[in-house]
Amino acid sequence: MSRSALTIGVLAVQGDVREHVRVLTSLGAQAHGIRRPTELTDLDGLVIPGGESTTMDKLVRAFDLFDPLRALIAGGLPVYGSCAGMIMLADRIAEGRPDQQTLGGLDITVRRNAFGRQVDSFEEDIDFVGLDGGPVRAVFIRAPWVEDAGDGVDVLARAAGRIVAVRQGALLATSFHPEVTGDARVHELFVEMCKDVQ
Repeated sequence: MSRSALTIGVLAVQGDVREHVRVLTSLGAQAHGIRRPTELTDLDGLVIPGGESTTMDKLVRAFDLFDPLRALIAGGLPVYGSCAGMIMLADRIAEGRPDQQTLGGLDITVRRNAFGRQVDSFEEDIDFVGLDGGPVRAVFIRAPWVEDAGDGVDVLARAAGRIVAVRQGALLATSFHPEVTGDARVHELFVEMCKDVQ
């Protein structure tokens, strides 16, 4: 028997946790923050928000979440990563810190802070494959980009000629922050992905 509403966790070690919870709740999901391995049960999906990827990596390991998260990703749990979340889902980081680990799952190489420092943050309207309603307003804050994507990765959007949104199976990632724009279409796509495997 399936539940009437999806249960979607938002990794709550750092980043735009409340913003993602708010958007997901507005779409009818039961969304809540995740900080402990015991909170990873009975999830239909997980969001890894933006933040600072090296700090998130350290905190995920400090909270004993690293191995359980890797197991859920490998087991097919739908996961959406925005900005630093994209880095956390990447299999490879270009010129990353030597001690930085990722949860992996996406056959991509990302470059941290590729669009520049905080002062270089910008917004841009971008075309996003599979979303109706015209361009998506994308907010880039110390954002990564995808330098290389494997054959099984669908490229969904580009900005300034760079790959900024991808999907591979049950994994979705954007280098921008749709949770701060009032446009819920990227989250709607993720909710539909969660429903497909419920």
